[in-house]
Amino acid sequence: MSTQGPDYTDRLLRKQYAWWKRLFDVQAPYRWNLRRLNPGFTLEIGCGVGRNLRHLRGNCVGLDHNVHSVEAARRLGLVAFTPEEFQDGEYNCPHRFDSLLLAHVAEHMTLPDAGALIQTYDSVLKPGGKLILITPQEAGFRSDKTHVEFMDFAKLQEINRQIGYVQERCYSFPFPRLVGRLFVHNEFVSVSRKPG
Repeated sequence: MSTQGPDYTDRLLRKQYAWWKRLFDVQAPYRWNLRRLNPGFTLEIGCGVGRNLRHLRGNCVGLDHNVHSVEAARRLGLVAFTPEEFQDGEYNCPHRFDSLLLAHVAEHMTLPDAGALIQTYDSVLKPGGKLILITPQEAGFRSDKTHVEFMDFAKLQEINRQIGYVQERCYSFPFPRLVGRLFVHNEFVSVSRKPG
C-alpha cells in the first residue's frame, strides 16, 4: 500500500473516526500533549486527514503529498495543501511559522530522506522555532506496512544533527518507553530548535 492513494486516506478516516474512538475521546491525551508543547503557528508536514490540525484549533497549516487526504482535511474546514500548492501559496514565506510538526511521518521514509524533507521547509520556520517530531515505538511501527525505518530516540537525534537543529527534549508518551513494545499508540517525542 502506498501513502499517496485513496485507499490510504480511507484507512486513515476509518481508523480516526471509529465510533468507539469518538465516544471515548481516545485522542484527548495526545491532543493535550501536543498543545502543552506550545507550538504557536504551526506547519504540519504530512498532515494526513487533519487530526493534528484539529488538535491545534486552526492555529496550523497542513500539507500532505496525498491529494485525497488533503481534500478530506479541507472538507473539515481545515487549511491543507499539497506540497505543490503550498510552494505557490501565501503561507510559503520566510519565517512564517513558529513550529514545524512531523507526527507519524518520518518512519515512512529513510533517515536521510526525513532530514531532507525538513530542510525543504526550513526557510518558513522562524529562527529559534521548534521542530516537533513524533514517531511510533515498536508495536506502532509493526502495525503499518507502509513504515520504512524505525525512528527511535537515537535516530530522531541524528535527524536533528543532520539538519543542524538543537534537541531540547526527548520523551516517551503516553507511557514509559518499555510499554512501546506492546502498546501500539506509544510514541517517541522529540522537540528541538532551529538555530537563530
